[in-house]
Amino acid sequence: MAPPPSLRQRALQLLARREYSRAELARKLQAYCDDADQINALLDDLAARHWQSDRRYAEAYVHSKQQRHGNLRLKQALAARGIDADTINAMLPDADTQCRQAAAVLRKKFGQPPADTPARLKQMRFLAYRGFDHDTIQAALRLAWTTDKHDTPD
Repeated sequence: MAPPPSLRQRALQLLARREYSRAELARKLQAYCDDADQINALLDDLAARHWQSDRRYAEAYVHSKQQRHGNLRLKQALAARGIDADTINAMLPDADTQCRQAAAVLRKKFGQPPADTPARLKQMRFLAYRGFDHDTIQAALRLAWTTDKHDTPD
């Protein structure tokens, strides 16, 4: 019978599958080791070798979610995963990109402009739930229904 994998092997197996934030990886490794100093030393070594990077994790996360979610929701999700505020702010899309993405989300979900005030409020609540801020929502409502329907975000 083979011996159980070491803590380093477990960390590398996890990182081979996908990117993890430092906090997520530490949480996963705590199930196999009670010594926080040993886990921190391993995570420091992995970061020094660039095998684990919070910046790379944040970039991959934002890239995968930015077509559907706004900056507020992305910021909250990354903070919950232990990413620092400077890294989060560096990875988030700019206001113009956010507006185009919100307009695309509106066109995909609703397909037509709101017929009345309750329909407009419904669309606004939908975008707010997705994490778009008020200014972006207002701009997206104007942009979504005044531009060509085939205009998609980059």
